[in-house]
This record gives sequence, structure tokens and C-alpha cells, in this order.
Amino acid sequence: MESVGFSEELDFKKYWLVLRRRWLPGVVVSAIVVTLAVLSTSKEETVYKAGGQLLLKEDRSAGALTGLEGLDEAGRLKGLTSNSEPLATQAQVVLSRPIAENTVKDLNLQDEEGNPLDPETLLKHLSAEPVAGTDVLNVTYESDNPELVAAVVNKTMEGYIENNIETNRAQAVAARKFLEGQVPRMKARVSRAEEDLRRFKEENKVVSLVAEATATVDNIARLDRTIAETQAELANISSQVSELQQQLDLTPEEALSASFLSQSTEVKNIRIQLQKVISQLEIERARYKPGHPTVKNLERQAANLRILLKEKIRLVLGDKPEVVNLASGQSQLLENVELSSDGQKIIHAYANLEAERLGLASKLTDLANTRATYKEQTRSFPKLEQKLGEMQRKLDIAQSTYQIILGKLQEAQVAENQNVGNARIISLATEPKKPVASKKKLVIAIGGIMGILLGIAIAFLLDLIDGSIKTVKEAKELFGYTLLGIIPIYGKSRRVRRRLGDVEGSERRIIVRDLPHSPISAAYQMLQANLKFLSSDEPLKAIVVTSSVPKEGKSDVCANLAAAMAQVGRRVLLVDGDMREPSQHHIWQLTNAVGLSNILVGEAEFKTAVQTVIPGLDVLPSGVIPPNPVALLDSKRMASLIEAFSNNYDSIIFDTPPLAGIADAPILGKMTDGILLVVRPRVVNSVGAKSAKEFLSQSGQNVLGLVANGVIIKNEPDSYFYYTKEQYGVQPSVSQEQVALSVGSDNEES
Repeated sequence: MESVGFSEELDFKKYWLVLRRRWLPGVVVSAIVVTLAVLSTSKEETVYKAGGQLLLKEDRSAGALTGLEGLDEAGRLKGLTSNSEPLATQAQVVLSRPIAENTVKDLNLQDEEGNPLDPETLLKHLSAEPVAGTDVLNVTYESDNPELVAAVVNKTMEGYIENNIETNRAQAVAARKFLEGQVPRMKARVSRAEEDLRRFKEENKVVSLVAEATATVDNIARLDRTIAETQAELANISSQVSELQQQLDLTPEEALSASFLSQSTEVKNIRIQLQKVISQLEIERARYKPGHPTVKNLERQAANLRILLKEKIRLVLGDKPEVVNLASGQSQLLENVELSSDGQKIIHAYANLEAERLGLASKLTDLANTRATYKEQTRSFPKLEQKLGEMQRKLDIAQSTYQIILGKLQEAQVAENQNVGNARIISLATEPKKPVASKKKLVIAIGGIMGILLGIAIAFLLDLIDGSIKTVKEAKELFGYTLLGIIPIYGKSRRVRRRLGDVEGSERRIIVRDLPHSPISAAYQMLQANLKFLSSDEPLKAIVVTSSVPKEGKSDVCANLAAAMAQVGRRVLLVDGDMREPSQHHIWQLTNAVGLSNILVGEAEFKTAVQTVIPGLDVLPSGVIPPNPVALLDSKRMASLIEAFSNNYDSIIFDTPPLAGIADAPILGKMTDGILLVVRPRVVNSVGAKSAKEFLSQSGQNVLGLVANGVIIKNEPDSYFYYTKEQYGVQPSVSQEQVALSVGSDNEES
């Protein structure tokens, strides 16, 4: 039976209980921290402190001398980056080792052994900090010597100013050397500019760009007229060439080639022979088939004559280099061309006109190129004018810069002999009259606070590392079962045991029998009452009591619960079902020679094995430990025994082994009315508890509820302990009747 889950709210009492559980390590850690704080202040000496102030301003000497100063940022120190702080930079310069070495040397500072003081030791007690919103630096020094602190601060500020002056003088010297190096360079630059201008005019033959531009425009106009005349003449000749070309139906190249070939006798003879052979071949092809020897012979003759004709044509045209390219590839055409005397004249006229046309075309191209050249010159005039202006401006700038450098050099020579700095002392350090206020109380207070916080952190860390279930509330939330009873721990305090009426040195385990009026006895009475409330229709007969892990006190819970049931008039049988490590015979101080195992194997009868311990309560020991307890428990004989026990007794309680890897309790749980799970805080951990819950869930057990055993009352929330009485050491909050009502309502909700 599982209780309804709830959302946990912020519980400050839970954290307070953690501190109560882990108070010892927390107190130890806090004490250690406080002790260390006290020890750290025990060696504190009387300290005196003195301070002086420096005013800083921007040094612009080097920029002014070189002509690169920023006129809009005068009077301000500047950093190299946007994130840098110039005053903080100067503070680091004040705390630099060279200045500290000069201070040690000038004041003859020595350590305890008489050696010169290490500058690093001096710097540990020297500080320089900017004053917010100003250009002022505070320089302070701490020491146990009141006279020394003021002297160190003043000497440090003087050393910084001397260093600053030397730095500025070095800047003036650097500026003067830089300018001296620039003078010859600027002079050479002026000479180069003058030489470049002269050479540019000579190379481009520039005397007067306006006159040269006018002459070029006139030449372009004259060329335009000549080009127009040539184009007209070329058009006339081209028309004549076109008429002759249509008349001859030859291209100019073919006509020229025919003219040359018509004058060759060898070409004419070969062509005549070729025509005869071709004519004869046509006659023979009509008479014979294609493969006839006569046909083949004539075909070979025709092929040879064509080859010879091509060779002769090549030789003829080769003698005329000017027309070889024109006649190339025309042998087939010229084989069939036969020119008459008039045809030859026409061809010669056609060739002459073509040659004249080509000459005019060439002339026209030359005129166009000449005009393009003049046109290109006109386009280059603006560039020449621009280049000339640039070179003239370079010359002017070089001459102006040269004059400025000469003037700045004279200024640098004057500034080099001046003592100019960007810092001055506005407040000298004076000898302090009183030491610096001690920080002992503050350090101890901080140590105390840190110790408390660290102690609390250690306490919570240890509690977090501890995986055990620490409170009844955690156990209830983890298992989710109904909480039927809470059994306080017994024997934790001698004072409490005396209040319960216990005798010094006695070991009591049956509290219900021995201390019937104690709160623990009342807790067991409450447990047996809650078990009775679980079932209103049919009362519970057989109950199996077990736990998640060993050492949770399940056997003591079984014995006291059985005694509580017997005290209210019920007839109870307590069976020690733990046949692995039985303990009921030790609790009741009985013999274990004969018991449950003997009955199961048929070696003994129930009457001989059972023993009466108090009125209404019989105890059946486990008997001889068998080699296989599971085989005995999971048997029909065991089921019949439980049925017989139920007929003869009002209640039967089985003490079984823990659930950790043992199946005895689940086996008996299936034969009885349910399982009562005992949980003891600070003994069982969350892993073991989860494993037990999963085991019970998977095996389908009827879990009646939880019994929290060995509970330390002061470590638990008050809401769980309504039954506590004054003699137990805790003030009661409500009555026992309210307890039964509270647990009963919890059961109803489940």
C-alpha cells in the first residue's frame, strides 16, 4: 500500500537537522579557520603610512617638434589602445624597479642583516593609485618606521620626476636626430622632383601643349580629306573589277592563274593528251566492263597525266611567286580552261585593275593608321597635362616640407637644452603621527564568518556524500508506503535510559515487557493498533516482517510487536522464519534445538517445538539451520502449517531474513496477509532501499506499510513524533490519541 505523493516545499528544519547531524566536522572546520585567522593577526606589527600626490599632464614636446601633435587633445595623457588607462600606466612607472633602486640607493636603505634593501621588498609596501576623475596619482608607503615612510614617498616622487624629465629630454634628442636625418632626405627629394620634371618635358617633347594640340588637329583634318578622295577612287576601280569578274565568271585568283597557265606550252600539250585519253576512256567503258584491262590501262594513263599536269601547273605557278597562293588548289579548274587571244587580254586587264584596287586599299589603310596616331596624340594631351601638374605639385610640396623641417630642427635644438616634464609634486609626504588602524578585529571577524560558512558547507557536503536514508521523512518518500509506526532508539543516552527506569548495565530488547510505560512501549502499541486499522472487514492474521538490509532491527520489532499484541489480549504466535541467522531464541533466551525447520522435515511436532514466553505469546524458534531454507519455506508443508497457525492463533508474526539477495521473505509473503517492512535511518542507503522496493514490486507483494525503527528523535521533524513524552527528553506536542488518528488518516489516504 503506497501513500499519495506530495510536492516538497522549502523546509528549513530539514537543513537545521543536517547541521545537527554533522555538527562535529562543521565545528572542527570553523575552529580551524578561526584559529588560522587569529594566528595570522598575532604577528601583525605597528604600521605607519605616509602619502604624497603627483599631478600629471600630457607631454607634447616630441609631437610639437615633429609637427604631429593633436591640437584637439592637448593637456591629456593618451594611451596606445582604447582600453588603456594612461594614469594607471604612469602608476606602474612610479612602481618600476629602476626608480625603486634609486630610492634604496639615495636613502641608503638596508635590511636586518645590514645589506642593501632588495627593491622588490620596497615595492611590496609601496603603492601608486590614480584619484578617480582627476589627473592625480596618490603615492603611499607603509613601514614600522614613521620617519622612513615619508622619506621613501618623497624620494620616489622625486625619482619619478627626474626620470620623466630625462625621458622628455631623450624625446627631444630623438626628435632632433630624426629631423637632422630628414634634412638631407628632403633636400634630395626636392632635387629629384626638379630632375623628374625636366626629364618628363624632354621625353614627351613638351614645350607648349596648346600649340602642339592645335597642330595635331590640323593634321587630322587634312588626313580626313585625303582619305575621302582615296575611298572614292577605290570605289570606282572596285566597280570595274566587279564587271570583269561577272563577264569572266572567275575569281581574281582564278583569272590570274589562268593567265599564267595559258602561256605555258607544256601545260597545254599535257591537257590535250589528257582530254584524248579521257575521250578514249569513255568509249572503252561503253564497250567493256569496268574491270577490263583496256579500261584499267586508260584509267592509269589518265591518272598519270593528271599528276603530270598538276606538277607542271605547280612549276609554272612556282615561277611566279606573286601568284602561287592565288593559284593553289585550282589545277582541276584549269585543266578545262582554254583561253583565246581576246580572253587573255581581258584577263590581263582584269588582273591590272585588281592590282590597282589592292594598292588603293593599302594606301587607305596607311592613311587611317596615320590619322589614328594623331587621334591618339590628342587623347594623350590631357594625361600629359595631368602628369605635368602632378610633378609640379610634388616639386612644390617637397620645397615646402624642406623649409618646415629646417625650422623644426632649429626648435628641437633649443628644446634639447630645456628641463621639461609632464609631472609635478602637488603634495609632499609628511611624517605620520599615528600608526595605521589595526585590522586584527576585522581579520578575526572575517575568519569567523568564513569559518562558519565553510563549516556549514562541509556539513552539507558530508551529508550529501552520505547515501544513507537519514530521516523517517526520506524513507517514507523513497518507499512510498504507509508509515504505520515509529520506534525511537533505545540506549542512545544514559540520561534517557535512567528516565525510562532502566537499570545501569542491563541490556533490554523486549521493551514492551520490561518497560511497559515507556514511550517505546507506547510506540509498539500504536503500531499494533495501526495494523488492526488496516483491515476493518477481515483482521490480519499472518504478517511477515523483513527489512531491506541487515542491522535494521527487524527481529527486535517482531519480538516487541508480538508482545504488544499479547498485552491487549490477543493470542499471538511469533515464528522465527530466519533459518540463516536466527535471533529470536537469543532475544527470549530460549533453546533452539527444535524449531520450524524440524517441523517442516517431519522430525518434530509443533507442540514440542513451540514455547510460551509471556501470557498470550508463543515463540516458535527456527530450529536447526537447514542447507536450503528456500526449499523448506516454499513447500506445501509450510503452507499447511500457516493455515493451521491461523486457525489456532489470532495473529502470527514471521521474522524473516532481509530482502538483500534473499527470497525467504517474498516466499512467505505470498502465503500470508502481507509484508511489514522495517526501515532504520542511517543504516539503509538509498540504493538498497530502491532495490528492495523494486524487488517487492516485481514479485507482486502486498506491502502493509513501513515501520521506522531506531529513530533519533532530535534528528527528525516534530510532526512525526506526536507521542514523545517529557521523560524522553523532548516536550510533547499532542496526545497519543492524536497519533493514532494521524496514522489512521494516513492509512485511509493510502
